[in-house]
Amino acid sequence: MAATGGGAPPPPPPKILLAKPPGLVPPGKFIRGGSTADDDSTSIRSRLPSVGSLNLLSDSWDFHTDRILPFLTDNTDFTVVGVIGPPGVGKSTIMNELYGFDGTSPGMLPPFATQSEETRAMARHCTAGIEPRTSAERIILLDTQPVFSPSVLAEMIRPDGSSTVPVLGSESLSAELAHELMGIQLGVLLASICHIILVVSEGVHDTNMWRLMMTILQIDLLKHGIPDPSSPALSLSQSSSLGSEKESKDKIQEPGEEYMATPVFVHTKLRDQDLAPHNFMQLKKALTQYFSTSSFMASKHQIPGTLNNTSNDPDSNLLNLFLLPFKSRDDSLSPQHESYSSMLWKLRDQVLSMSAPLYSQVLSMSGPSFARTVSERGWLKNSAKIWELIKNSSIIAEYSRTLQSSGMFRR
Repeated sequence: MAATGGGAPPPPPPKILLAKPPGLVPPGKFIRGGSTADDDSTSIRSRLPSVGSLNLLSDSWDFHTDRILPFLTDNTDFTVVGVIGPPGVGKSTIMNELYGFDGTSPGMLPPFATQSEETRAMARHCTAGIEPRTSAERIILLDTQPVFSPSVLAEMIRPDGSSTVPVLGSESLSAELAHELMGIQLGVLLASICHIILVVSEGVHDTNMWRLMMTILQIDLLKHGIPDPSSPALSLSQSSSLGSEKESKDKIQEPGEEYMATPVFVHTKLRDQDLAPHNFMQLKKALTQYFSTSSFMASKHQIPGTLNNTSNDPDSNLLNLFLLPFKSRDDSLSPQHESYSSMLWKLRDQVLSMSAPLYSQVLSMSGPSFARTVSERGWLKNSAKIWELIKNSSIIAEYSRTLQSSGMFRR
């Protein structure tokens, strides 16, 4: 971006509205499965995989770059936002809002499938692995399968109790243990390749996601051979020649280059009493105290004007916390608090403000960024190699053995 002269007007505010992806489907006609109502999109569909097959990480725990590569460019001005959380907390709804999906338009399906009454009644999940979408503003959104999910566990368990998903290479694990490790691996991957990671919980008393993120930090996974996604050594390395974890670490890990996405903790489905300012501050202080000794506290990318934050507490901006109310059928405004739609829109605005190209100029802060410039396609290829390092991590394998011997995992 060229520097402006002394008499030039100030730069425009950051662009936060997201449009539909150009070249994927015509505007206003996002049809799941890759079909549209216009004949002029036939040539596009013939060259690109169907929307329904666009899993960056499949339910078999394999990483697919070939499926996503046609949708990415050599652009270097992009932001990656991922989400993680248990089933039914509104992850896909939040991601649709970040995408800019307008649910009021007739005949449109959301980019990310949300839980219907039927899937809820059948206790099924909508998202498998990681499903990506890319906006016209070059925001790469990564929706993920739920953690702590009985339906995911049911799909991966064999009659003998073993796992059908090769979580640790060829090592045979019980389905319950593999399911536990999948949540950890998913969290490590998002924290390693995203700029922003949304950690979503339900209610004010559910701290399972806090514990999951702390587990990732406590066993220090992000500092054992997992480089910054823009590492040039990653781009030069070949997946077939990565070798052992120690050899990989020597090849691609550079001193002082540990990387971690900026976390944003979101609690959904809150009642009016939970949204009271004093209750918000209590939760904020509990979150700050819980992660007081963690690497999260070193994050420099706090969101100014955090939702519900009307206090001048000096600790209030140490971690990003958002509260979303329970969505009523008519989404009516409470006399004391804003509606669900209004609060969701504020969450969208503030998260996307972190992603704006002019973020640092407008807010006098440094936006989330990797250590070096990397293109969208370079990020994707490097993410695949980071995933290989995670799946082959000796730290995770050792943690797995500890869990197995102690029996301290979800059953």
